[in-house]
Amino acid sequence: MSALVFLYPGLAGFFVFFAGPFFAVLYYALVDKPGGAFAGLRNFVSLFHNPSYVRGLLNTLRFTGVSVALNLLVPLFLALMIRGRGGARRYCILVLLVPLVIPSGSVVFFWKSLLDRRGALNGLLSTLGLPALNWLDSDLAFPVMAGIFLWKNAGFNTVLYLAGLSSIPQERYEAAAVDGAGRAWTLRAVTLPGLAPVFIAALIMSIVNSFKIFREVYLIGGAYPHRSAYTLQHFMNNMFVSLNYPRLSAAVLVLVIIIAVCTQGLLGLERRFSP
Repeated sequence: MSALVFLYPGLAGFFVFFAGPFFAVLYYALVDKPGGAFAGLRNFVSLFHNPSYVRGLLNTLRFTGVSVALNLLVPLFLALMIRGRGGARRYCILVLLVPLVIPSGSVVFFWKSLLDRRGALNGLLSTLGLPALNWLDSDLAFPVMAGIFLWKNAGFNTVLYLAGLSSIPQERYEAAAVDGAGRAWTLRAVTLPGLAPVFIAALIMSIVNSFKIFREVYLIGGAYPHRSAYTLQHFMNNMFVSLNYPRLSAAVLVLVIIIAVCTQGLLGLERRFSP
């Protein structure tokens, strides 16, 4: 009985801050307006007839696919490059991890100073005799968003890969060397299989972090950025501002379903490849 007393505060917090809001979202998604009539699945159907929602969904899926792939491959390359560098390795890790601790306001100031119409990057292009580019209000906004994500998250995955590389037994590399294996074969047959559990963990973290890019993109581009950088989070934020709770709740539930399906698939892969 005494154990239950200690569990009550945690359970109360769970119901107040998690279960309660979830059922409230479920209620709003099934009515035509707060306190209104039952609407069934009409809110969900109307989402996919909304051009802004469809654009946000497609952009979010495209961004997740591109950014996650980059955030898996680039840190792997970096980890292989700085492995065994001795004292230089510590400084490389420090430089890569700095973006994780920089406040969002400083991040926004840095990228705006770099990519603004009169920013440092366009100044460099002008010096080289090249025309200035509209980085934040053109189709270039999408690669800029992917670049910001990679800049901020590559360091964490690099550290994960370095930890995974250090856990691979040295005997495997020695056996490969005795068999006359080259670097490419050793990478494919020894390094990558040894990094499989770490790769799955990095994949899960990259997908989760890809949904956190909204803060920086919103502060840089506002509530209505260029169409290539308009994501589901922008749509949901705008629905919240306009007090359209049924459509907002339906969009949230669709996103929850997508994340739940992806998470279960990734956890299945993790169980399969974990030792």
